Formats: sequence, structure tokens, C-alpha cells
Amino acid sequence: MKQVSIIDYGIGNILSVRRAFENQCVKVKYVVSEEGIDQSEYLVLPGVGAFKNGMKELEDRNLINAIQRYCQENRPFLGICLGMQMMLDESEEFGKTSGLGIIPGKVVRMKDKDMDGIYQKVPQVGWNRLKMQKNTDGTILDGIMEGTEMYFVHSYTAVPAENKYRLADVDYGGWRISAVIQKGNCYGTQFHPEKSGKRGLEIINNFINI
Repeated sequence: MKQVSIIDYGIGNILSVRRAFENQCVKVKYVVSEEGIDQSEYLVLPGVGAFKNGMKELEDRNLINAIQRYCQENRPFLGICLGMQMMLDESEEFGKTSGLGIIPGKVVRMKDKDMDGIYQKVPQVGWNRLKMQKNTDGTILDGIMEGTEMYFVHSYTAVPAENKYRLADVDYGGWRISAVIQKGNCYGTQFHPEKSGKRGLEIINNFINI
């Protein structure tokens, strides 16, 4: 039986993520150490809240180097919500903070006006439709149709340095928002697949079949 490791670093509700993976009939464990990360078959970094707080918690637990090493080896990795944002080089949230540097790019505040200059709600909370940016065959979006809705809750957005790292986006007020990013076998989803119904579970199933 396949085994999925969820990094427990004190940020966010990881129980719903665990249940979503257990729904796919895999063994799930929490990891809290470098050794646990090194020994992982599939590694998941969930998270909600502020970028700076998330990185501090990883740093305080001496997990940063292990996560970077794991991804450098191109092993299956999934960052969810804040976990996706921390995959990038840096964030401007509450001042400039360095990230994990798994995918080149930065995290910026979402626009509080749409493309027509009309005020819009930030954070984005709710369902939004995926717009595929390239062929998704063999990725975590394999079999997911253009326009499929996923559930988002976020005020900041990841901006990869190059389009090749964008697997899917969504439109928010006319602005391009990263929904799924990828570098090799390392993926990030800005939305919560564990809260996105049947299609979200399909994405989780795709991940554990990489």
C-alpha cells in the first residue's frame, strides 16, 4: 500500500487533508522531522495563514533543507494553498520573506480592483473555474476538464517567473491567478483539493499515481 506523508508544522487544519488521502485507500502519516521527510514516498505540505508564519514554523522545526532536498530529487510533492505559495522564492506578505525556492517566482497581494477598476472582494473565497495552460496528460490534472470548479480561499497569489511552471490558472476580476503550478513531480494547488468535492479527490488520486 502506498504511503503519503503530511508535514505537520503547526499551521492549518491537516485533518481534512488526511481524510481526503485516506479516501483513496493509502496509508497516511504525519512527519515532523528531516528524517521523516527523507523517508517519504509521497510528501504533502498543506497550510493556511500568513507566508511569514509558515516559513518560520518550518525553519523552527529544521524542515526547510529536507523539503528542498526532497524536491531537488524530483520526488512526488504537493503543496496546498499556503503550502503552494511557500514553494516559490519569496513573498511580499508582511514584508519580504524568503520561501523554499522550489519554483522560481514570487507571491504578491491580489488586486482589490478588477480590470475595469471596480472594487472586488479580497480574499477570493469560493468556487472558480480552471483554465488549463498546457497539456495536462500525466499530471495531477489528468482527466480534469477545462472549466472544472475548485474551491479557493486566499488573498495572495503565486506568480511563477516563467509560464512553463503554470499548469492551470483561474480568472479573478480579469486578473490571471495561478491555480496549479508544477516543476517535474513537484506540484502546488492554490485551491483546496480536499474541499473541492469529487474532482478534488480525482486530483489527489492522480498525485498518488505519479
